Order: sequence, then C-alpha cells, then structure tokens
Amino acid sequence: MAEPVLRGLYALPPGTDFAREFVEGFLDRMAGQPPEAMARVTIYANASRTLAEMKCAFDKRGPLLLPRLLPVTNLETPTMLGQAEAAPLVRRLQLARLVARLLDARRDLAAGHSIASLARSLAGLMQEMQYEGLGPDALEGIDTGDHARHWQNALAFLRIAAQFHLEGAPVDRAARQRLAAELIAQDWAQGINLPPGPVIVAGSTGSHGATRLFMEAVARLPEGAVVLPGFDFEQPQSVWDSLDQGTEDHPQSRFAPLIRSLGRPARWTGTTPPVPQRNRLISLALRPAPVTDQWIAEGPRLPDLMAPTEGLTLIEADQPGAEAEVIALILRDAAERHEAATLIAADGNLIRRVNAALDRWHLRPDESAGQPLTLTAPGLFLRQVAALFGQPLTIDRLLVLLKHPMTITASPRVGVNEARLLARQLELELRHNGPAFPDGKCLRDWASRGDGLRKVWAEWLADLLDRITPLARDRAPRPLPDRLRDLLSLADALAAGPDGNAAASRLWTDRGGPLLRATIDHLAEHAGHGPSLSAIEFCALLLDEMGQQSVRVEGDAHYLHIRGPREARIVGDGLVILSGLNEGGWPQALKPDPWLSRQMRSAAGLPLPETLIGLAAHDFQQVMGLPQVILTRARRDAEAETIPSRWLNRLTNLMGGLPERRGPQALAAMRARGDLWLARARAVSHPAGAVRPAPRPSPVPPALPFRELPVTDVSLLIRDPYAVYAKRILGLRPLPPLRPEPDASLRGQTLHSIVQALLEAKPAPDTPHAVLKAQFLRLTETVLERDVPWPAARAFWAARMERIADRIVADELDRLSQGRPVVVEKRGRVTLSGMDFTLTARPDRIDLLHDGRVVIYDYKSGKPPTDKQIAAFDKQLILEAAMARRGGFDSLGPVDVAGISYIQLGGEGETHPRDYSPQLEAENWDGFLRLVAAYLAGGIGFASMRAPEQTSYAGDYDHLARYGEWSLADAPHLTKVGDGHG
Repeated sequence: MAEPVLRGLYALPPGTDFAREFVEGFLDRMAGQPPEAMARVTIYANASRTLAEMKCAFDKRGPLLLPRLLPVTNLETPTMLGQAEAAPLVRRLQLARLVARLLDARRDLAAGHSIASLARSLAGLMQEMQYEGLGPDALEGIDTGDHARHWQNALAFLRIAAQFHLEGAPVDRAARQRLAAELIAQDWAQGINLPPGPVIVAGSTGSHGATRLFMEAVARLPEGAVVLPGFDFEQPQSVWDSLDQGTEDHPQSRFAPLIRSLGRPARWTGTTPPVPQRNRLISLALRPAPVTDQWIAEGPRLPDLMAPTEGLTLIEADQPGAEAEVIALILRDAAERHEAATLIAADGNLIRRVNAALDRWHLRPDESAGQPLTLTAPGLFLRQVAALFGQPLTIDRLLVLLKHPMTITASPRVGVNEARLLARQLELELRHNGPAFPDGKCLRDWASRGDGLRKVWAEWLADLLDRITPLARDRAPRPLPDRLRDLLSLADALAAGPDGNAAASRLWTDRGGPLLRATIDHLAEHAGHGPSLSAIEFCALLLDEMGQQSVRVEGDAHYLHIRGPREARIVGDGLVILSGLNEGGWPQALKPDPWLSRQMRSAAGLPLPETLIGLAAHDFQQVMGLPQVILTRARRDAEAETIPSRWLNRLTNLMGGLPERRGPQALAAMRARGDLWLARARAVSHPAGAVRPAPRPSPVPPALPFRELPVTDVSLLIRDPYAVYAKRILGLRPLPPLRPEPDASLRGQTLHSIVQALLEAKPAPDTPHAVLKAQFLRLTETVLERDVPWPAARAFWAARMERIADRIVADELDRLSQGRPVVVEKRGRVTLSGMDFTLTARPDRIDLLHDGRVVIYDYKSGKPPTDKQIAAFDKQLILEAAMARRGGFDSLGPVDVAGISYIQLGGEGETHPRDYSPQLEAENWDGFLRLVAAYLAGGIGFASMRAPEQTSYAGDYDHLARYGEWSLADAPHLTKVGDGHG
C-alpha cells in the first residue's frame, strides 16, 4: 500500500494545543495505512518537553505502533558515528584559560565581569557562529574603524579565540549539528542516503541556521513535512514580504526565511483556533513598527471587540508582591474547582513569590523549570563554604554554616538537634564577648567552660577554624583542581561533624544533593583544563556551573502548573496566566554582549540580539490565542515605576483607539475583571475588622519598680522613661550585633581604654612632654592592636590620637600638677534615705586636688554636652559631683567639688569645663530626688519618648513601644501593669 503523502510546509495557528493538534493531523494522514507504516515515520521535535506531550497525545489515542520521536537539536549522520564529542564544560574551561590570559594583560576590557561569565558568553558566541556555519574568517570582514578602542581590542582577541575554537574537527554539539544539517541537505538534494520513511519536523521555529537548513531539506523530501507552531494565518502577504533585517523583534520573523524558501504553509488540521477573532486582533497589534499605520486602515475592519476579549483579564497590581498574591489566589481558586491552571512566568523571583503565597494553602504546583541548584539547601551550603576562601571569618559567616541544615548530619557523637543548640549558645557567647573574627583559640577557651558534649563539639569546631582562619589570605590564583579539592574537603568536614561519614551526610543525600555531587564530580573531572583562579573567581565559576542545573519540583497540586515562556506552544486546556508583563520582565532585558556590538554582529552575519525578543513575542502570541488568559503586571518595582511590556502596550493602545469596535469598553471590562481579583486578594491579605493603632504607652508598674539606677540612665529616664522601664524593670536588653563593626560605640570604648591605660601607668607631674607623648602613642598602638581587629579602623583611630596627642599630654601634665587621679573607672554608690533606692556611678576619672577638693572628668569621643543640655537632661557629671559630696566613692569619702569638665578625645583634644556651683549641684540633686520619688511611688507612668532631644531620636525599644502607630503629638496612655495592681 502506498505511503501517505507528506510534503512541504504546514503550520498550526496560535491558541491551539500544538502537541495534541499535531498528533490529530498526523493520525488523520495515517488513516487507512497498516500499523507498521506509522513505525516507519521519524518525527523530530523542537524540545524534549514537546516530545513528552506528543507521547501523551499518542497514548490517549489507544494502543499504537509509535513513530520514532527524536529531538531536532541532536542530528547525526553515519559518517559522524564514532567521532568523539567534547564535553561543553571542557570547551568553556579552555576558553576560560584564554580569557584569564586576556585579563592578565588587559583588565580594563572586562570591568565588572568574572572569568566564568566571560567564558560562558564567549562559548555562547562561538556556538552561535557554529550554528550559523560561520568560521574565523567571518570576523575578518568586520571594520572597527569607527568603533571605540574597546571593541577593537575585543575583536582582536575574538579572532584568536575563534581560530582556537572553530578550526579543526567538529567536537562541539553546535558544530556537529551544523555539519550534520549540511551533509543531510547536500545528500538529500542529490538523492543520496534518503531516509527509509517519511520525516516530519514539528514545533520548531528554525531559530538558528542549522535547524532551519535541516527543516528546508526535510520539506523538500518526497515524503517530508515541516509543521510550524503558532503561525499567523491572519497576517497579510505584504507584511510577510517586509519581515527582513530590522524586524527581528516581530513574533513571526523567524518564519520569514522559510516562507521565502518554501512558500506559504498549509494548515496542518482544519481545526478552528479557540478564538479566531482574537488572533486577528493580536496579529494587528503586533505588526512591525514601520507598518503600525495599518492600525488605522485595518482596525475598523475588526469585529466588535467585546466578544473576542471576553476571556481576557488584565491585572495591574501596585507592586510585585501584590501581583504574586493575586496570582496565587487565582491558582488556589482553580485548584478548589479542580480545573487546570498554568502560570507562564519568565521571572524566577516572581515564581518564588507565588510559591511562597501558595504555601498558606499548602499548594505546590508542578514547576517544569524546577528549583535552581544554587537555591537548594546543598547548593546554598556549598556556596557558603566557598565564600570562606579569601575572606576573614566573621561571626555571621560562621553561624550561617553552623545553623545550616546540612551541617553535622552524619556524626555519631553529636546529634543534629544538639548541634543546633550548641550553635545557639555559641552565638550568644560571640555576640556578647566576641571576638569579631572567631578562631580556634576562642573556641577552645569556650569549650573549657562547658560540659562534655560542648567540649566534643567545640574542639571539633576549633580544629576546623584552625583550617579556616588562614584561608582569609588565600586570594592569589591557584590551580582549579586544588581549589576544588580544598572546597570539597572543607565541605565534607562540616557536613559530617565529629567522627562523621561525609558520604552519609545530608549534603549529598538530601534533595538536590545527588545532582550537586554529579555537578561537582563533572567539574573535578575536567578541572585540569581550566585556568588558575583567585578565590573570588572560583566562587563565580562555581556559581555559574551550579546555576545551569535545576532540581525537579514535583507538585502535589496536579491541576496547577508553572511553565516557562518557551513552553507556551504546548500549554493544554484550562486557564493560563501570563505574568510579569513589564519591560525587562517579559520580554526580558537583553544582556550586554562584551565581545561584539550590534553593528559588528550584523557585519559578521550573526543574528541580532532582538531575535530573542522576537522569539519571546512569538510565545506571547501563541498564548494569547487560548480561550481564558489572565495578563498580570506590577505598576512599580522596588526602585521605580515600571513600563508595561511592549506587547501589552500595543494591545491596549490599539483597543483604546477603536471606539467604533467598542475597544475602550472591552479594555475597561478586562481591567474590571482584574480589579475584582485584586479586591479579593486584598481581602485575603487584610484582616476582616479594623485594627486600632496602639496608643503611646505609659506603663505604671507597682510601687518600687526598681531599687537601683546608674547615673548614666538618668538622662534616659528624663527623655525616654519607657526605655528605662523596658531595660530595668522588664529586664530586656538588645542583643549585640551579629557582625560587630568599628562603630562610634567601639571607638568610644577603645579611646577610653587608651587614656585609662595611661592613667594606670601613673605618670609623674614632671615627666617630660616628649616622653609622655611617646608613652601615650605606644599605649594607643597596644590597645588598638588588642581591641580593634580592623586594620583600616586601627589606622584611622591611631591617626586621630596622634593628631591630638600634644594637646592631651600638655593638659594631662597640667592636671597632674594640680592633683592626682584617685578614682579611675571605679564604681560608687549612694543610697537615698527613706526610698530603698541606690544611685550608682562609674566615673571615668576623679582627681583629688592639692587643696582637698575634687574635679570630676568624663572622656568624650564625640561632642561634649553643652551647659544647656546639662541643665535639661544630661545629669551624669553633676550627679556624680553630688555623690562625691555624700561620700559615694570609698577611696575619697565626703569631699567638696571644685568643678566638672569633659576631656574630648577627638577634635582638638580640648578640655571643656562646665558651669558648676554647690547651689547648682543642690538644685539638680533635689530635682533628681523628686523625679525618682515620683516613679518609685507609681505617681507617673514610664512614657515613651517623653522628651526626646530630637524628633529623629531612635531608641532600642521603639518597636516594643510600637512607635509608628502613634506619634509624638499623641498623649501618653497611662496603663497600670504588673501583679501588684491586682
């Protein structure tokens, strides 16, 4: 019996389920043929996903002998069998060697680019040249006379790289694909090596030269057919004739060469598109920019737009989070009704937001792209370990590793939960006591103060830190195999734990672990081909290689799917959501090419960058033909207002300009349907009832809320009583930062330590100025070396002290000539009679003068308080004077006070006397007694921000007071708290 007639170019329109309709048309053509006839047919599809959908469509038709189903991206000829194909990684690493040598000579050519990213982009360029059948000579014809020097240098390097990469036997897949396509086309044109049965290419747009060449050869076979996806049958021939260079961003532009070569395609099936009139609208909206004047001529000939757009919904959310929330709600609604719904998204961040929003309903869609390996738990762990090289180990870096779920998962001596508890205890120790850069010595000291389990864990960690600490200096380039070996050794040690087996740890067995192991093993196998890399460049390479892999996410909600834009042609039935329709989102922004400018690519015969936008536009056009489509975008992102996608802009502008076709009304209806979903999403995200803002707190605890107060907290009691309530009554203290920095607080402590060390040396009044200055600078160097582990801060603060050293020393010798320091950082206390309350203080310095009186000093690294500030709230020195008069310091006893002064450890190093008299002291003491008595008796509340010095004041307990729900204009709300009030 004769074989079926399959010859020429065919197509299916946008909006059709390509796999199902292709199989339908194929089986119609095979009707009446014996079963074995189908097995003689070979079908090439554009992607493995399309092949899988075709198999499902065949399965639904019952038992059949299936044709051969092959990917069109892996062509082979008999002459190529047995020829070795190089691993893509090997070729990238070889190019990375060239790039590394280039950067050694000309670092200015790649500012902001890593060796790995440059090698991958260079490999991509070489692949494009191979697909298009271009050799090194294609670069020779590029004239860079009117280009910047950068492009001239880049082209000179490219010519060297092209000769290395493109010449010789075809070992790359792209080169083999091109060679196979050329050999097949040549043989078939001569009637040689013809296929034994019919051949069909389905689903490919011919996006690169090798595939297009093969498709043309197939279409010319006596029994060969090419079936194009998403072909615009509504587009006039005049538009097809105009699709040439300069229209690469048009959705149908990739079909133009095929039509010029093979003629206009026939319909593969007679099935009508779901919404044919909408296809007409989209076709007109997406016309090439030079012919959009056709809107005026052809727009009025469109049908009434209400019916074609009835299945379209336009959602314009305020920001990306709201967009994700409304998408999640739509998917949840579909799942509740057991209806299929597919989210088409190009933005990985938006997909993660949607998945996070769906978690509230325990829904997990099937996600074809999967989770990037870099974002899985094993991938994140390995990235954190790699970041240890070339960087000092800080507390936060250490804790990220110790608290990671991959750490210590195979130890027989320390369990997982025990390790997490010990990590928490170590965190508190390091936050409070440091050091800022942990090492083995501090861990062993901490271990000696704990139980047996802590000793085992801390000793194991100390040994690891002995290995990690020197890695901070590992910045120079080293061979790639050595870097990879060191990384794996350290990662295995952390994952295994004390006496653990790394192979049994979760690092290599958890979800994503086997793929990570395979990726690292593949890199290790070929690492010898790569260049020597610095720690930073190695991290970039590791991230680049891991970023190409993803872990399949099997969804438990089988009605819900998340697909990439390239899968738009195989979306089946159900609701479809096109998300992220903003410029830079979909279509995505074109990546800058570091090697060839747009004009240089055109001169070399390479596709222009806008080709990628054209492919994305084709995906958009195909989905827009489906019955139910929801379009979503966010009006703003984190930085500024967004620009709607060019395709959405065209559609809304065209509809808005067709009032006679009821375009504005149809567009308003699309937005109204979207606004309904936005309102539902807001209702889900907001509480049903109104939530009243918290009042400005002023708690009144039971009598005697505290029995002791340091003099430094008196100003806080005046300005922000609520902070004293939280700190002294509730016992709440802010945790020290996870990453200590050389901030103003540390600077003040360090400078205080320097002058304290000078006083403890007890210099004599007759010490020569030069000798005391030299001693002061030696002590500065010693204290800074001991307490400040940041070299830049040490240098800056040392210069600061050296600048004021002469003034500090001169004033110190003057003070020593008048008396001697008696109290230096020693605690004193005065108990208030009849109040059961003690005022404490720890003065920086009190000097006993020769006449028996004292002067009270306070060191200030910043600007000292003024007399007005002292009169209003800064009572530290004046109250310390009152304490000294009442014998509050044991080494002095009751003494008279001669004055109070501030010594500035900054600026010019001046000493600043402040107004003082016994009468002023007595007035401040009496005011303090009245203030304390009122709080102790419960007569007033601890109001939040009672009298802040500045409106920009930020306290440690503002979040507890819920500042922001109230303002300083609100009256404090007295509330009795505590058991003492019943």
